[in-house]
Amino acid sequence: MEIAYIPSPSRGVIHLGPIPLRGYAFCIIIGVFVAVWLGNKRWVARGGKVGTVADIAVWAVPFGLVGGRLYHVITDYELYFSEGRDWVDAFKVWQGGLGIWGAIALGAVGAWIGCRRRGIPLPAWADALAPGIAFAQAIGRWGNWFNQELYGRETHLPWALHITSSTDGRVPGYYHPTFLYESLWCVGVGFLVIWADRRFKLGHGRAFALYVAAYCVGRGWIEYMRVDDAHHFLGLRLNDWTAMIVFILAVTYFVISAKKRPGREEVVEPEAAGDGDDEPTAKEEPKTDEPEATEAKEDAPEAETESEAVDMKKDEPESAKKS
Repeated sequence: MEIAYIPSPSRGVIHLGPIPLRGYAFCIIIGVFVAVWLGNKRWVARGGKVGTVADIAVWAVPFGLVGGRLYHVITDYELYFSEGRDWVDAFKVWQGGLGIWGAIALGAVGAWIGCRRRGIPLPAWADALAPGIAFAQAIGRWGNWFNQELYGRETHLPWALHITSSTDGRVPGYYHPTFLYESLWCVGVGFLVIWADRRFKLGHGRAFALYVAAYCVGRGWIEYMRVDDAHHFLGLRLNDWTAMIVFILAVTYFVISAKKRPGREEVVEPEAAGDGDDEPTAKEEPKTDEPEATEAKEDAPEAETESEAVDMKKDEPESAKKS
């Protein structure tokens, strides 16, 4: 008998009339808003303009969603193109299936386009977004809870996840809540990046590289616990190999960037820096009206002459005064 466990929702969608409201979609949307909100605060603190992060996110988010879905469909193609499957399901994003590797890769392409249009360095923008992306992933993972997917091996721990659905080959029972493990890990990664950025003044994409490397470490051991179908190479799941490769690339970039471009960018948005230069500074002294100053100087000798004349009259002898 189980004393405690994490219950699964009876359904992942409710209908508001003809409109379906899906828990998975809500988690993704909330995560995007959190990432943009936090990214905007960090961008403004670096000297950028309010709204720039959101403007570039308009490019990055759609590209990221497409990239995440493409990675999932390509790596799990048998779910959509094997015998007895309907290829149309590949477009049903609301049923779950977004690969973070594809989302980050293609999302970076969209962000690069947006940054190029605004004349902004992509690494600086990525640094501002890094912790927000980690928090967005933490929120988005709860979408897997709504869909009863991405759980680990069977367990009887008090925090076991109770799976009740039997669709798509699921076996009802109690399993490791790997979605929860990854969610908590992403929260830790977000706070790690914030702390490191404040402590070491990370710049030129190093805060983003730290996020990527730290996420890969957690994804590696969490992926090892999962029991859902996946392609294996040399005894490891495909996502484990991806995590290791991406981790090496992120650490390599971090080290090389620190040597070639130490410190942090002084200007992240040229337009914002230009606006600040036009404002008068508190140190500026009011200009003196030159004609008035000249007149004051010219009046001074006359005043002195009159004063001297009065004094001379006082000193004259009485005989001179009478004459």
